[in-house]
Amino acid sequence: MRTILTLMFVLVLAACKEDDEAAVPPVRGLKSHLIADIERTTVRRFPAVLEPTSLNTLSFEVAGKLNAVPLEVGQKVELGQTLLTLDTTSFQIQLDNAQAGIVAAQATRDNAIDSLERQKQLFERGTITKVARDAAETDAIAAEARLEQAITARDSARETLGRTSIVSPIDGIINAVDAVSFGTVAPGVPMVSLYSLDAFEVSFSANFDTVSQLVVGTPATVRLADLPSVTLSAVVSELGSRADSVSSFPVVLRLEDTDPVLKAGMAVEASIELPIPADSGFPIPLSALIKSGQIGIQPDRPQGPGSARVYVYDDQTETVMEREVAIAGVRENAVIVIDGLEIGDRVASAGVSFLRDGMHVNLLADGQ
Repeated sequence: MRTILTLMFVLVLAACKEDDEAAVPPVRGLKSHLIADIERTTVRRFPAVLEPTSLNTLSFEVAGKLNAVPLEVGQKVELGQTLLTLDTTSFQIQLDNAQAGIVAAQATRDNAIDSLERQKQLFERGTITKVARDAAETDAIAAEARLEQAITARDSARETLGRTSIVSPIDGIINAVDAVSFGTVAPGVPMVSLYSLDAFEVSFSANFDTVSQLVVGTPATVRLADLPSVTLSAVVSELGSRADSVSSFPVVLRLEDTDPVLKAGMAVEASIELPIPADSGFPIPLSALIKSGQIGIQPDRPQGPGSARVYVYDDQTETVMEREVAIAGVRENAVIVIDGLEIGDRVASAGVSFLRDGMHVNLLADGQ
């Protein structure tokens, strides 16, 4: 009996000890970010699409039957390259007829000149009247005019024949092809459009606060969405003075750099560096922000525009305290805090979803 009582006493003590240990929550290690750096600018990013600065839309100047169309969208072409041609059979016949007309007009002109010379000689001898001589002179002048008309017709037919092809005016890329092989085309109807290899722009809309800080010539950076390693320099080339939607104004950037991979329609991200509203700010990791719905967020404390909440470490009590801060924007992978933090503060930079206001933590060394 004594042995049994002793064992029961030991078991009760062990159970009490386990309950005491379970009642004490484990101390969580805290990875923190020390407020030390100062930023004076922030970066605004805008999704956009790469567009050609200008499109060259080409058409035929004469009507005719189109030959085979060898073009494809996205195809590279060179300056002076023949893109499309018309069947030249009828145009060549017109040119041949015009050249034959010149031969006939030359013969008529030569006969008229010879006749005039004879009439002049006969008039000097008194054989014919002045009227006959004047008539021969008139015939010679008319024959000369008909020869000039024939030459003009030949030149016109030759020029028309030269308009039966479309030649690329630039080194560029085919943007659209509206021509159909062996179809009949009319003058002025768009057949093909192309854009330059090194003339692109980016357009997007920004709010009034952003647009008011921009001027033509403000530098910017454009990054390809599909190839983030490709970044290109750009400048603001146009600023809309009228909103294209409510409080949204158009901004156009002109690329100053080029790259062989650039094609119209590519998704890009435009970045513009702007001064922050305050004199300076502190960059903190994006991971330091407390997101709505996490432990420690009070539903009756809504987060206002331009603000966020973070956990600040208190080295006196070794706890984290929730604090609201004002943010001015984003730069790289950090947000810029302009109010609510001071040099020397430490904010929780990882695992904030597992923290709560007033929680006791174990500060980890930097780099851990």
